Amino acid sequence: MSVPIRVAAATSALGLRLDADLPPLVAALRSRGVDAEAVSWDRADVDWSTYDAVVIRSTWGYCERPASYLAWVDAVEAVTRLDNPAAPVRWDTDKRYLRELCARGVPVVPTRFVAPGERATLPERGHFVIKPAVSSGARDSARYAPEHHDAAARHIAALHAGGETAMVQPYLSRIDEGERALVFLGGMFSHAMRKGPVLTEVGVLDNDRHPHPGLARHTPTTAELDLAAAALSVVPGACPLLYARVDVALADDGSPVLMELELVEPNLFLADNPAALHHLAELIRTRAGG
Repeated sequence: MSVPIRVAAATSALGLRLDADLPPLVAALRSRGVDAEAVSWDRADVDWSTYDAVVIRSTWGYCERPASYLAWVDAVEAVTRLDNPAAPVRWDTDKRYLRELCARGVPVVPTRFVAPGERATLPERGHFVIKPAVSSGARDSARYAPEHHDAAARHIAALHAGGETAMVQPYLSRIDEGERALVFLGGMFSHAMRKGPVLTEVGVLDNDRHPHPGLARHTPTTAELDLAAAALSVVPGACPLLYARVDVALADDGSPVLMELELVEPNLFLADNPAALHHLAELIRTRAGG
């Protein structure tokens, strides 16, 4: 009798409760004969070497302790297959990767990074966004108007007090037309969703806001797909990523610009895309068995 492939879907205590994609993914893997289970990444009693693969899914909360998380990433990859691998995960956890993408000619939202000890120059015209360079789900992010410079400066000071680098970005005037999330599986485009704006209120810092309001299916344009391909071509590592989500919005002239490149634990909207769910499960089984 052959021994079944063992796969851990790495999650968190919050993910075990709230990740809608996690149960169907585990079920899809089990339907393929894979011994799959969801396991919190920070459990101390887990021997990750007993799994043929560890798939990072909803490891929510890693932003609060990035050093511990990256140490876990390296430790897991040292004993088994990790998807996505450590190199792109380490690169993607800090949004200063936007600098590299910009330098390589990828259109990105204009971004200024303000490290602790540096003084921020805030926009004099138009709304703008302040957020930490290590963040997910719009954590510690807020939108400001030029007359709110004092509040924005206090926001940056609070991030600096926690040892975090702040980001200053323009609030895109066409964001109400929706942020596009293009999902790639095994290096190939799979599906796309569009969501409404998240930072709808000026000067409000709310970590409990819904990260994907007004979610709907989206058919990406050729320009959006080209942008996604250009961004993914910069990612370090040789093998195709198991998954990637490329978040795109429209600049003032209607051209797409990169908001974020999500390689660590993005929502892949599998519950809304059953074909993608089964494709991902098959990819995981194949890669784990290799």
